[in-house]
Amino acid sequence: MIINTGVRTDIPAFYSKCLFNRIDEGYALVRNPYNNQLSKYLINPNVVDCLSFCSKNPEPMIKNLGKLAEFNQFWFVTITSYEKDIERNVPPYKGC
Repeated sequence: MIINTGVRTDIPAFYSKCLFNRIDEGYALVRNPYNNQLSKYLINPNVVDCLSFCSKNPEPMIKNLGKLAEFNQFWFVTITSYEKDIERNVPPYKGC
């Protein structure tokens, strides 16, 4: 199973604490937005083939990346040149 975060919202930027809580608990309950059905997904390296992250601000997750060491991961990080007037919740680009 591939867990793809960032489709509905930027999980790494805004909900990293919740994500790590779900990983610690070993499962997540997810509500289907169309039919309101609740599904339970196990979150452990034996079941999850890859955690896929899409974010404009992965910084809130950096200090806890060790908790993800057992998982295969794919990160897609978007860097833009937009200022705060367009992207209020994205930190400024600091360069390499």
